[in-house]
Amino acid sequence: MIRSMVLASLALVLGPAAGWAQNAAYDPFEVRETFIRDQKAVFATVQSVDVTMARARLSGTIGELRIDEGDRVEAGQVLAVVVDDQLAPQIGSLNSQLAAVTAQLDQARADLARDERLFERGLVAEARLEAARTQVEVYENQVASARQQRAVTVQRSREGDVLAPATGVVLSVPVTAGSVVMPGEQIAEIATDLYVLRLSVPERHARFIAEGDPVQLDADGASEDGLANTGTIRQVYPRIEAGRVTADAVVEGLGDFFVGERVRVLIHTDSRPGILIPSELIDTRYGLDYVSVLDAEDHPHDVVVQRGGVHSDEEGALVEILSGLKPGDRLVQP
Repeated sequence: MIRSMVLASLALVLGPAAGWAQNAAYDPFEVRETFIRDQKAVFATVQSVDVTMARARLSGTIGELRIDEGDRVEAGQVLAVVVDDQLAPQIGSLNSQLAAVTAQLDQARADLARDERLFERGLVAEARLEAARTQVEVYENQVASARQQRAVTVQRSREGDVLAPATGVVLSVPVTAGSVVMPGEQIAEIATDLYVLRLSVPERHARFIAEGDPVQLDADGASEDGLANTGTIRQVYPRIEAGRVTADAVVEGLGDFFVGERVRVLIHTDSRPGILIPSELIDTRYGLDYVSVLDAEDHPHDVVVQRGGVHSDEEGALVEILSGLKPGDRLVQP
């Protein structure tokens, strides 16, 4: 009991010196001034890099609509069918013309075969044989022309199929079945698979962002739907509109988000000098932050500091010190 009381009295008398003896094995941390890149919080919206339009290629009535908003489509998929009521009678008329010319061609070929037999027996003149051959060639060309006209009309009727120009998600369908459309009218709006975060940054920060710069997502937005915590600037647009510059950032996991959904992100802006120290060197007691600073004789003493924001690097979390330390101070574990 007496020995314990003596040891306790020595501990009270020695104070920080006893603590320093326990931490003597640790190398002191030298405070240095470094450049800190400030971060600014901005809102970004999920956007598709390319938004394409599926348009009608002929005029008519939408007889069948096979898509709705939110559907995923593949390139070349039929989205709707536009029916032109005039095409069916035209195709029927061309079929009749083709049948008539084909019958005339068959008759001309029969007449030519008969004239060839008569010419071999010397019963008809050569001029009549040549006229029969010419008549067959004329009907053959007319049959070929009728077939081409019919093929053109049939192909035009096939253009009533509205095809998806790219693979993606349908954003809007401004028409309904039974609507009358004209050539070039929009049937559907499709967002392609490549999504980005579109940032709108004040122009005073425009010169501090560049392609390849990292962006950090807000913790609340990054924790949902498998969205990554960080991304990179993909493109900075060279135009400033309404005092803001637009930039695109690539982040993994945007495919499950809604197009136009807002996400809070942090971007790096200007750099400034500051002091960063490891967070484990700070001891908080009674609402105040203390660090142990070595004096000229390597004796530690507590100094009250004012902490700032937390920054991360390869070595871990670093805390910015706003006041209480200066470059050259040596810190030890409290």
